[in-house]
Amino acid sequence: MGTMGEPQEQSAASRQAIDDLSRQRLEITMKFFRGLTDMTRLRIVELLLEESEQNVSQIVAAVGQPQSRVSSHLACLKWRGYVTTRREGKYIYYRVADERVASLLLLARGIIADHAHEILTCTRM
Repeated sequence: MGTMGEPQEQSAASRQAIDDLSRQRLEITMKFFRGLTDMTRLRIVELLLEESEQNVSQIVAAVGQPQSRVSSHLACLKWRGYVTTRREGKYIYYRVADERVASLLLLARGIIADHAHEILTCTRM
C-alpha cells in the first residue's frame, strides 16, 4: 500500500514544483514590467532611445527631477536590464541595454493605440 502512495506523492511534488516555477516566472515578469510603471523611469528610457546615450547630468536636465531621484531610477532600470553604462573619465553614460526595449515600447504603443479610450477610463487599477 505504501508503494501505491509514492507515485501520488511524486505527482503532487511535481505539480508543486511546476506551480513554484510558474509563480517565479510570473513574479519576475511583474518585476520586469514594474520597471516601466514609473513616469520618470519611462521618460528616461524614452530619452535614451531618442538620444542614444546620456550622462546623469544630461538626464537630470531632460527629466527635471533631482539628481538623487534620477540616479535611483537609473539603478532600478539597470537592475532590470533596461539600461547599461559605460564610464568615460569622471562621467558615467547610460544607454538602452537591449534593442528589444525599443521593440517592447513600440509594441505597447500599438496596443495602447487600439485601446486608448478604455485604458484612459479604466478605474480598476
